[in-house]
Amino acid sequence: MAAGDEAALAALYDRYAPVLLGLARRVVGEPADAEEVLQEVFIHAWSRAARYDPARSSVATWLALIARSRAIDRLRSRKSAGRTVEAARLESPPGHESPRATGAVLAHERRARVAAALGDLPPEQRQVIELAYFGGLSQTEIAGATGIPLGTVKTRTLLAMKKLRAALAAEIEALL
Repeated sequence: MAAGDEAALAALYDRYAPVLLGLARRVVGEPADAEEVLQEVFIHAWSRAARYDPARSSVATWLALIARSRAIDRLRSRKSAGRTVEAARLESPPGHESPRATGAVLAHERRARVAAALGDLPPEQRQVIELAYFGGLSQTEIAGATGIPLGTVKTRTLLAMKKLRAALAAEIEALL
């Protein structure tokens, strides 16, 4: 790809696009935004392929970091626009509230606690959980996509799930 080989870009896209799209969807939430993030990732990778250093990270990690960064940039941009809308709404508040507001707030808080628990995981454990649950990959597919041995993927998944179960014990109990 560093030499301008478009077939190399196509092969890279075919191999990593599903995983990266899942990661972008998890971060930005909106499918259209996730697709734009994916496009930005591959444009960035194409334009900076010569700068890729295999001694620093695997291709999968390099692309995942680019995707995460682009997705967070997209979220920040969206939040900035949301603050503008919120400020306008506060200037002339509506006369009623949605009957689903309480449920929406509770769901939002639950998502925030789950996100915080994921954020507390070591990066290697968080990676396998995100690829499995947000990317839809099996453990075998994760091993293939990341170059990590299957046994290591299984161990990291098990350790991450135990940590999440402990961190979210109150959430789990509330759902039962």
